[in-house]
Amino acid sequence: MIKNGNILIIEDDADDKEILEDVIVSLGTTNKIVWKINGAEALEYLCNSNEKMLIIFCDVNMPIMNGLELKRLIDADPVLRKKSIPFVFYSTAATENAIEEAYTTLSIQGFFKKENDFHKTKAIINTVLEYWKNCVHPNT
Repeated sequence: MIKNGNILIIEDDADDKEILEDVIVSLGTTNKIVWKINGAEALEYLCNSNEKMLIIFCDVNMPIMNGLELKRLIDADPVLRKKSIPFVFYSTAATENAIEEAYTTLSIQGFFKKENDFHKTKAIINTVLEYWKNCVHPNT
């Protein structure tokens, strides 16, 4: 179990990032939170970092490289794919097409729609983090 890995937030909206960060901190999580504003920055970080990762929370719609494009590149890269980092979309862009592609073409572990309610967001994020903190997977 990778209880101490980083939590990567890929989000271009600083307010949404801050809300997600506040939720994670309010849960008592002590994992380091890393923020990247688009898929290109995240890909560079993932390719060049040797730090353990607990999970990736990624928005879908972002400039330069969106979340779907990023996940396609991660899945196509043998080194990144072998890292087996849980990848969860957390986005307002929970369209039927995005959800279908995420689950049928890409290897994601969840797709959640952003909530406008702090308590609902906290419940969702808590469930996701607790699951992956206790789940056994290839890099544990």
